[in-house]
Amino acid sequence: MIIICFLEIIILILHNKILISKCTKNMEQKRRSILKAVTWRMTGTVDTIVISFLLTGKMTTALSIGGIEVFTKMLLYYAHERIWNKVKFGKILPHKQVYNDYGSEI
Repeated sequence: MIIICFLEIIILILHNKILISKCTKNMEQKRRSILKAVTWRMTGTVDTIVISFLLTGKMTTALSIGGIEVFTKMLLYYAHERIWNKVKFGKILPHKQVYNDYGSEI
């Protein structure tokens, strides 16, 4: 179980490195979170099916486990992503221009 969690964390980190580029926007659109949830779940489900097959030796059991978890974890990931999108910790806010009374940038 610990190995599965560790592998999923590694895959999540790699997934985010590939999919997320530096953005000037502070917030992500909901459709971006949905796309990330779908691509992450495809990756995670393949991982779950492979691990389930290695543990059980039965492809039907592995596919059943993967088929169930693909939906539950996609919904959980989307909710998790939207909550974290509201957290300011670790975000770099866009530079705000400040002007003096004469209209010159400070």
